[in-house]
Amino acid sequence: MILDDFVSFDEKGLYCKYGDFYIDPQLPVKTAVISHAHADHAISGNNNVYCTRATASIMQLRYDRTAAKVFNIAAFNQPFEVGRVTVTLIPAGHMLGSAQILMEYDGARYLYTGDYKLQPDATCEPIEWVTTDVLITESTFANPAVIHPDPVSEIRKINDIKSNILLGAYALGKSQRLINLITEHAPQKKILVHHKIMPINAIYEKMGFPPGKYQIYGRKLMKVQDEFVYIVPPFTFDSYIRATGVKRLFASGWKNLQVNNQDTLFISDHVDWNDILQTIANTKPKQVWTLHGKGEYLKAYFKDDIFVKILN
Repeated sequence: MILDDFVSFDEKGLYCKYGDFYIDPQLPVKTAVISHAHADHAISGNNNVYCTRATASIMQLRYDRTAAKVFNIAAFNQPFEVGRVTVTLIPAGHMLGSAQILMEYDGARYLYTGDYKLQPDATCEPIEWVTTDVLITESTFANPAVIHPDPVSEIRKINDIKSNILLGAYALGKSQRLINLITEHAPQKKILVHHKIMPINAIYEKMGFPPGKYQIYGRKLMKVQDEFVYIVPPFTFDSYIRATGVKRLFASGWKNLQVNNQDTLFISDHVDWNDILQTIANTKPKQVWTLHGKGEYLKAYFKDDIFVKILN
């Protein structure tokens, strides 16, 4: 039987009272199950954290001693108990170590997707499918008007840019994916990375997911026009607003983050409308609960076929 109150929001985040744990909490809690290491899902200061080894490694890099009091490392597809709930981490395809969280209780299955994507990505574990009674899906781009372009076609655009490129991207996940795509599909480009990205690349390499060919940024290098692509985090990108001798690009699935009209790189690490429909078809839920976006379009699309509940 599906329990309508299996998870609910309070001031600390999404709470499962049947297991007495939070999922990707927004404030420090006693027990947290964390889907992936992006800062809006993985905060510091929790007591007990259940997550994948890659997620723990990245959290320890970013937060040092405050990452968590205790990390309980879980392998993919290996069930474990948290309170009265059986939890299994399933690859989500969003970034290295990202997991969907399958929760089983009293004969019902609840699958929290976290952030996830269906597009191929050589820098992380590909998404895997399990069936569920309730799909708790992020709905960041759950709009029929949002269809993400092919990332390979997007990255190949830079082949036509002969000047050096200043490429803004989030340091964790996106930068590693871009290094891989450029290495594969624009091999004449010489990739430079900001020093803040280097330790994250090292974790990817240790975990068996080397991003590709790159070197650390050097000021003398960028003074020469030699088809360099300098990948930098957002704060550095914004500080170089008056940079000369480079084409400025920001790689994102958000249109408002594109910085010029001539060249755009729409590369998203989230599911679009068609991907969400495919996910629902593959997981076969009786109910769909939405969060982190808008669920109204899904509610209207499925009408009486599948019950859709908007969690926030």
